[in-house]
Amino acid sequence: MLAACAGPALAEPSADRPGTDLRGRLYDWADGVLVVAHRACHAAAPSRGMTGSLPENSLAALDRCVALGVDMVEIDVRRTADGALVVMHDATVDRTTNGRGRVSQMSLRRFKMLRLGAVDGGLAEAPPTLEEYLARARGRILVNLDVKEPIAEQVAQVVLASGAAGQVLVKARAEADAAPMADLPAYSGLAFMPMVGAADGRGVRDPAGITTRQALAENRIPAIELCDLRRSEFRAVRAAARLARVRLWSNALAAKGVKGVWTRAWAGGAAADGRRTWARLIDDGVTVIQTNRPAALLDYLDARALRGRAPPVVNAAL
Repeated sequence: MLAACAGPALAEPSADRPGTDLRGRLYDWADGVLVVAHRACHAAAPSRGMTGSLPENSLAALDRCVALGVDMVEIDVRRTADGALVVMHDATVDRTTNGRGRVSQMSLRRFKMLRLGAVDGGLAEAPPTLEEYLARARGRILVNLDVKEPIAEQVAQVVLASGAAGQVLVKARAEADAAPMADLPAYSGLAFMPMVGAADGRGVRDPAGITTRQALAENRIPAIELCDLRRSEFRAVRAAARLARVRLWSNALAAKGVKGVWTRAWAGGAAADGRRTWARLIDDGVTVIQTNRPAALLDYLDARALRGRAPPVVNAAL
């Protein structure tokens, strides 16, 4: 599938940049801008000779991310009726596969009989289990897990058993007055990132204070994910994150991250708006960007020489 859609083959990352080194970069708050592919590299990447799209959250899209040199993939984890952990964004399989039904109401056997939709309207690979995905990613790329259900303990067990724990970043929303979540049993053996800000239109009290408390964890956090923050809230969170020497992570997706940065045009994929969005985020101090267009973001960062070195001085005035 990858070979059919990708165009000219791209080399794997060089031996001096393995997954363990990427983990080090993730924890080094001053080491350049990192690129996170939202649901893996499913979009076409014409500047890199990859003209076709791939199914989101697929192994083929993971392979494309490795070929592009993306730092991290973001995938979504759910649980089947018989307790297996699988990679699927929606609660149902209707949108992305040739089947219908809720993931939570089907067996693993039935789930693995499904096929993801292919770019040409045909059928591609079966949707992967979490174990299959981590096995494919091991030693190649970092993986961010968006756990869609209250199954954090089981997810941690699978990750630790996979041998890929050093490449995995898990995340969860941090509430006001919550103790450092990275030290909870479900997360203590893994890299953990708190999500700070609004949820479902509901604001959060004192996001900067939450950032400071979460950064006190003995299990050191590498980043804070920004969730729909007002500009004044962002400034305060940024100051707290800089004191703690942790990265700021933002989504370059519609209605995510920092209010006022994105436009409806970018939600539709306009490249110029993408560049303006990335420029503003980076100039304001964001050093991890999640996007649906990772190849275009990589091209932009290369043009600004922002890969593997500190970004420019933060725009304090905003």
